[in-house]
Amino acid sequence: MFASIADHVVDLIETLRRQLCNQGFISRHRVRPQDFTRERQLTFPIVMLFTLQKTVKSIQRHLHEFLDELAGGELFESVTPGAWTHARAKLKHTAFIELNHSCVLPAIYAPARRREIQRWRGHRLLGVDGSLVRLPNSVDLCAQFTPVDVTNDRGQVGIRYAEARMSVVYDLLNRVGLDGRLAPSRIGEGALALTQLGCADPGDVVINDRGYSSYLFFAYLRQRGLHFVARCSCGSFAVVQELFRKNRAGRSLTVKIFAPQDERTELQRLGLPLELKVRFVSLRLPTGELEVLATSLLDEQKYPTADFLPLYHRRWNHETFYGVMKGRLDLENFSGQTAEAVRQDFHSTLLLCNLESVLTTSTAAALQAESADHAHPKQVNRSVSFHALKVQLLPLLYSDLPVELVIAKLQQWFAGSPVSVRESRKVPREKFSWPRSYHFQRRVRKIVF
Repeated sequence: MFASIADHVVDLIETLRRQLCNQGFISRHRVRPQDFTRERQLTFPIVMLFTLQKTVKSIQRHLHEFLDELAGGELFESVTPGAWTHARAKLKHTAFIELNHSCVLPAIYAPARRREIQRWRGHRLLGVDGSLVRLPNSVDLCAQFTPVDVTNDRGQVGIRYAEARMSVVYDLLNRVGLDGRLAPSRIGEGALALTQLGCADPGDVVINDRGYSSYLFFAYLRQRGLHFVARCSCGSFAVVQELFRKNRAGRSLTVKIFAPQDERTELQRLGLPLELKVRFVSLRLPTGELEVLATSLLDEQKYPTADFLPLYHRRWNHETFYGVMKGRLDLENFSGQTAEAVRQDFHSTLLLCNLESVLTTSTAAALQAESADHAHPKQVNRSVSFHALKVQLLPLLYSDLPVELVIAKLQQWFAGSPVSVRESRKVPREKFSWPRSYHFQRRVRKIVF
């Protein structure tokens, strides 16, 4: 079983091949005008691809394998890790951002593909969430991010590391990262999200957890024509507190909420409304716990209360996306100790995730159609797909091989070892244990490449 290769996928790969060698693109994303002008082994596109193929192997071993594949079996001149460090210092991380925003996202959301984009009731579902990232302990990183001292019950233990907050606006149904930021962890996730939502379109529904549920966040979304479905804490708005007190599921209340007194000046400065009409719905989780959601989807006929529980559950796709970045792709195993190296790793990982989504879409659809009548439908094994994409990165983006041939080979890998979907399976959460966590990290956890 092989899926047909869509024209827009072929066009995207050909565009990426051209862009990597485009002089205008190189000029925009090199640190100095004289960088990448001399004939070297580590040219601009080679540095880009080597970073994109981020691995957990040692830098020297990765260089040997990468250059050996590039030489096509011929003898090649060895490159030291120090030379690689100097080469990557000439590259700006903005190169990966531009490839994502100017090449990948337009190919996914092109007007011609509008009918192929998955939506919920005509809306695109966007998740916004943050996650803390542990960075190496270096002077540069501690200066640009947030230094954290490790402590225990006896106080500080003399260990320090830098900490960042990553935030990605994520298309929950189409598995696409629209915008990614890496900022000091002292910046709140809500404030960081407000700087990212320019990538959303009017009519999109933003789904967020309790950390974002504030009047300011809701007002900003509505001003931009965005809808929201937000989980509320039991101590937030007065109507939410009342719903939690009554502890009844299936309730739907549409009320006006007003801006807090201490935020009115800032809201007026931003041109945001001082009152909003918001619908609050109460739902019962399978665990028996009550959950209250705030939403701007006011029409109870078009958006019944019962539909919000499976809708909010879509947010779990964002958690699994971060699980792929930090688990399977081992994001926190950074390949450098400078702020630029860390940002290169982060934005290249986000670009790689979006490329994987594009390349596996047709195979995923074919597997779903083939196993539609099975008790456990099949889907692409993401560990296999990411490994295949990394192995075939040079033939895909830096060769004269026909694009269709390389993609067909990738599809063969994607379809070769699917996994079964068991939607009814529930894995109970266990109380955190340091010994169990150590065992998992040391002996169980699997990473890609």
